[in-house]
Amino acid sequence: MADERPIIIKRIKKVSGGAHGGAWKVAYADFVTAMMAFFLLLWLMNATTEEQRSGLADYFSPTSASTSSSSGSGDILGGVSLNTDGAQSSAVTVSIPDQSQTLIKKQDGEGGENQSQSEEEQSLEEMMAQREQDFFEEMSEKLRQSIQESPELAELQDQLLIDITEDGMRIQLVDKDNRAMFKPGTAELYGYAEKMIAKVSGVVEKMPNRISISGHTDSSNFAKGANYTNWELSADRANSSRRVLLRKGVPSDRFAEVLGKADTEPLLPDRPRRAENRRITILLLREAPTLPRGFL
Repeated sequence: MADERPIIIKRIKKVSGGAHGGAWKVAYADFVTAMMAFFLLLWLMNATTEEQRSGLADYFSPTSASTSSSSGSGDILGGVSLNTDGAQSSAVTVSIPDQSQTLIKKQDGEGGENQSQSEEEQSLEEMMAQREQDFFEEMSEKLRQSIQESPELAELQDQLLIDITEDGMRIQLVDKDNRAMFKPGTAELYGYAEKMIAKVSGVVEKMPNRISISGHTDSSNFAKGANYTNWELSADRANSSRRVLLRKGVPSDRFAEVLGKADTEPLLPDRPRRAENRRITILLLREAPTLPRGFL
C-alpha cells in the first residue's frame, strides 16, 4: 500500500488596515484640512484691519433676543424662538458694522496721529533750545576763564560782562574810569582792548550763531554844530570791533548786523554820563530750532 501523504491546505487570512490599508489617508486628509484652515485664519488676521475683524466677529455673533417666548406646543418639544412669531420664524438677527462709526474712529485715529506728531515736534524743539542754552553757558564760562588766565587781560576782567538773555548770549566790553576801550572821540581801539576782542573771537568762531554788534556811548555830546555825533561814533566803534573779529577768523557771513545806538540804551540809566555806558555789545543770536529734512 502506497504511502499516503497528508494534504495541507493553507488558508491566508486578509486583515484590512494593514500596511497597505486606506485609513491613514483619512487621517492625512483631516490634517491637511486643519492646516489649510489654520493658515487661512492667519492670512485673514494679517490681511484685515481691526475694524474689519470686529465687523466679522459681530456678523457671526447673533445678538441676544430682547424677549424670548415659547412657541409650538408649549411643552418640552415646543422649543424657543428668538421672536414672538413662532417656531417658523427662524431668522437670526445680526449686527452690521456702522460705516459712519468706522469713519469717525478712523478720523479720530488720524487726529491722534497728528497730535502725537505735533507733540513730538514740540519736544524736539524744546530739546534743541535747551541744548543751545547749555552751549551758551558752557562757552561763556570758557571765555571768562580765558580772560582770567591771560596775564595781560586778567586785570581787565571787570570790563567783560557776559549774560544770557532771551535774545542770545550777550558779551559786553565796557569802559572804566581811566581805562577806556577806544581813544576819546574816535573809533580807534587801544591795544589791550583789541587783545580782549581777539580773546572773544576765539570763543565766538566756535559757535554757529549769527552775530549782532552794537556800539553805545555816554550822553556827552560833541561840540554844537559838529557834523560827527554819537550816532556816527557808536556805529564806527561797532564796525571797528567787527573788523577785529573778522581778522581773527570769524567768517563774514556770520555777521547779521552792525548797529550804532548812541546813548539811547545806557547801561546805567540813572547815571548817563558814567564811563560804563560807553561799550561794545556782541550778541550771539538765538537760532530758531528747525527740524531736519524728512523728520516725521
